[in-house]
Amino acid sequence: MSSEPAIRIDNLVKRYAAPKGAKGEDAQGKLALGGVSFDVPEGSIFGLLGPNGAGKSTLINILAGIVMKTSGSANIWGFDIDEQRRNASRAIGIVPQEIVFDPFFTPFEVLENQGGFYGIAKDMRRSEELLAAVRLSDKRDAYARTLSGGMKRRLLVAKAMVHSPPILVLDEPTAGVDVELRRQLWELVTELNRQGVTVVLTTHYLEEAEELCDEIAIINHGELIAHKPTKELINMAREKIVAVTVANDLASAPSHDAFSKVDLVGDRSVEVTYDKDQLSAGQVLGILQDQGLTIEDVTTREADLEDVFVQLTGTG
Repeated sequence: MSSEPAIRIDNLVKRYAAPKGAKGEDAQGKLALGGVSFDVPEGSIFGLLGPNGAGKSTLINILAGIVMKTSGSANIWGFDIDEQRRNASRAIGIVPQEIVFDPFFTPFEVLENQGGFYGIAKDMRRSEELLAAVRLSDKRDAYARTLSGGMKRRLLVAKAMVHSPPILVLDEPTAGVDVELRRQLWELVTELNRQGVTVVLTTHYLEEAEELCDEIAIINHGELIAHKPTKELINMAREKIVAVTVANDLASAPSHDAFSKVDLVGDRSVEVTYDKDQLSAGQVLGILQDQGLTIEDVTTREADLEDVFVQLTGTG
């Protein structure tokens, strides 16, 4: 990875204009981004996470040139999005949430038209190569409207890569698709990353982000609330779970002031959530034994990215 970031966001602010006639606080308009700053390392897979309405799509649309920022700066591959918009646009490919291409064009025509949009000479276009990369060569001349949902998603990735951008942004690419399609899409994305493409990913599937991303930034209410390597972010979680099976049926869940939460998950099974900065698993088991429980089996679960996300954003 280079020492220079692929994307640099510095104190980015976006405030949407207030509706005509708005009064009081509403007259100031909606603050979608309140001074966000972070870098995306070159060559990484970078996760941009947050609840609905957090400001993720606004930030991506600013990078794409669809939304104008209020203040701050953003650089894509070293190009300022205001002063060097053309070069910045050529350095990034955006895969949107929505399926956006003419359904009456074939996949080959979709890619050829997109290549023409970027001013790429016919003999320099990569349409056949890209169709092969996204496994759509056999659908080259089919109408795009006849493609399955998964094929359309892969075509969107190919469309975003026609100008060979060094950065690819995927905005909720697996929303509403099945498990097999998600697996195929991530194989494609990880292969692009191995070839040197920097990938920025937004997703609500936190297990995807945990598995794929080198670094993660979390935005909530337009503010950056966390930005760390994925493993460091997961280590921020304070809670841990001990699942215990006991010898006799439980009439009620055991309780103790040191436990964060206790759940009965069966007649003889209980899950104890505790703060790992305050207790150890051994101490939890000791408390349960002191309450007269005979323990037959024990498993533990470390915190994952979802635990950290809920802890930081307060969302379930």
